[in-house]
Amino acid sequence: MLRVGITGGIGSGKTALTDWLSRKGIVIVDADLVAREVVQPGASGLAEIVEVFGDQYLQADGHLDRAAMRQLVFNNEAKRRALEAITHPRIRAALAEQMQQASSPYVVLSSPLLLESGQSEMVDMSVVIDIPEALQIERTMARDKNDRALIEQIIAAQISRENRLALADVVIDNSSDLKSLHDRAALLHETLLNRGNRH
Repeated sequence: MLRVGITGGIGSGKTALTDWLSRKGIVIVDADLVAREVVQPGASGLAEIVEVFGDQYLQADGHLDRAAMRQLVFNNEAKRRALEAITHPRIRAALAEQMQQASSPYVVLSSPLLLESGQSEMVDMSVVIDIPEALQIERTMARDKNDRALIEQIIAAQISRENRLALADVVIDNSSDLKSLHDRAALLHETLLNRGNRH
């Protein structure tokens, strides 16, 4: 089965694109959801995090305190790598399994870290949804009610737009409105169905 990775920076419209494909019956494997699942209470990922970092990173209800964990690893390379050593293999295994079980004409791996986490090795082609950085900031501020400085920090922590575009097999421009995005999604879908049939 043809495996398609879809990625884009924060606020680029990745979810709008994958929602449209999902309505067409395409299975979307969401790396963000899987990343949360591997650290749920009762999951081996969470147990190992507690073992390595201590139970002060648990909330009262037994869930991972994601904000505290983010704070800890944001500026600490060694701790970030230690966390990734626990989570990344589990995420990849779960993603591979979900993609394997997909029964649509092609399967989509939706991941904000597709290109920088090595997840692009799990797909046959990478689709990047792209918008200019100023628009990224504007849309994310409107959506998340976060301040500009935080969004700029998140963008700076992601792979650069230039690198993302250089690594893309297909680029979808989403700097216009939702209707234009849906028109592009329809074209992409047709192309992928044709490629999927040949796969």
